[in-house]
Amino acid sequence: MSKNKVRVRFAPSPTGPLHIGGVRTALYNYLFARKNGGELVFRIEDTDSSRFVPGAEDYIIESFKWLGIQFDEGVSFGGDHGPYRQSERRDIYKKYVKQLLDANKAYIAFDTPEELDAKRQEIENFQYDASTRGMMRNSLTLSKEEVDALIAEGKQYVVRFKIEPGREIHVQDIIRGDVSINSSILDDKVLYKSADELPTYHLANIVDDHLMEITHVIRGEEWLPSAPLHVLLYEAFGWADTMPRFAHLPLLLKPVGNGKLSKRDGDKLGFPVFPLEWHDPKSGDISSGYREKGYLPQAVVNFLALLGWNPGNDQEIMTMDELVNLFDLSKCSKSGARFDYQKGIWFNHQYLLQQDNMAWTPAFDKILKENGIESTPEREAQVVEMMKTKVIEYVDNDNNKKKRNISFVSDLWPLAKFFFVAPEYDKEDKFVRKNWKEDTAADMQELAVVLSGLTDFSVESQKAAVDPWVEQTGKRPWNAWRVALVGTGQGPDMYELTAFLGKEETLNRIQSAINALG
Repeated sequence: MSKNKVRVRFAPSPTGPLHIGGVRTALYNYLFARKNGGELVFRIEDTDSSRFVPGAEDYIIESFKWLGIQFDEGVSFGGDHGPYRQSERRDIYKKYVKQLLDANKAYIAFDTPEELDAKRQEIENFQYDASTRGMMRNSLTLSKEEVDALIAEGKQYVVRFKIEPGREIHVQDIIRGDVSINSSILDDKVLYKSADELPTYHLANIVDDHLMEITHVIRGEEWLPSAPLHVLLYEAFGWADTMPRFAHLPLLLKPVGNGKLSKRDGDKLGFPVFPLEWHDPKSGDISSGYREKGYLPQAVVNFLALLGWNPGNDQEIMTMDELVNLFDLSKCSKSGARFDYQKGIWFNHQYLLQQDNMAWTPAFDKILKENGIESTPEREAQVVEMMKTKVIEYVDNDNNKKKRNISFVSDLWPLAKFFFVAPEYDKEDKFVRKNWKEDTAADMQELAVVLSGLTDFSVESQKAAVDPWVEQTGKRPWNAWRVALVGTGQGPDMYELTAFLGKEETLNRIQSAINALG
């Protein structure tokens, strides 16, 4: 292994959509690799064939492409350490299983599921370890002839790691410091199954990390209990000198309540927990994704980066390059990170405002077409400019009315419909009742006369005609004019709105309001 080159890996299982917690783990690996001039490997852990889900691998790869998290080698990326799917590495693993058996570091066990269940009924808190292995059917209690005969008969077996009790095992974790555990509480983990001729997670990862020259293993806190076992496996293979450094990231916690973030939390509170929309090939269920909800990938990356890590300053908005420059694993939190999905919405608002108005128009144009409206990117960009800093009202999951900034392109449509569709007038609307009085229709008729005389309907031309009329007559037409053009009390500056609508549409709406409201 190169002592100078940092190499990390992200190794998901193709058992379904990529959880947002997995995205964060991949992101931290990416930031660490780039910060240290290293390489990021993409490996697929598919040794459990029973849980394989068609399409999951492609979904994972597409998710990272959308997010801008780039791998240097691995599945679909190539490289010199392949194959990168564990199911394609069977013969490699068999070699190392044999090495452990020959060194008496592992043993073959023939216990059936029924026999194991019976032993669990017999012994409270049973686990397969140094205290119980002597009463089970394995190569430690059977003669070599019996073992060979059972294998020849085709009896299924597993290979278990032989853990000696009474030893204090130390794991040096970059985030958590020295983690110590006594080997007596560990069970003899299954490393290999003859049924499918594949290793389990524990063996496959140790072998792959060693052969792929991984220098640092950055993974979720849920894998911390397996770290002592992995230390023992590295020693058993004689690889202690090349063992990677561990860093176990804090859990992503529920927005409210206790426990780690789950899909159920997202369904309940109305936020995605997957990067892309997922169509379950088995059930047909569709789960929402950040991309389809209208989040920008750079906003999702920025949001996730700060869930469990802090650069040590007050900066929140950071580009990928800035995240790379500031990233330091030692500044990761030991405790879980609360998944504040409202903060994710805030990040998207910030990144939307940074975008050029024209960048909004592809998504906005799609929404307009869905509502039967044909427009141009140039006119749509004008609407974006007038409305992007407005506030929308919404009802939260507890049925409370709240307000927030426009944070998604889809927020524009309810606020901007009147730009493209003439309003319907509601006499009971609070704003209408307050601002449309008995003499309003006459005032609007006068205003229409002033506007109809203009050949140039620009903002400047209208101001030059209407402002003096207001000053001379003392009238205050603004809110009633807004009622006529919008139907209620929202929208941009009146002159900007009328310039967008044009002379004909502006006069038509004034007349429609007079007819409808009297």
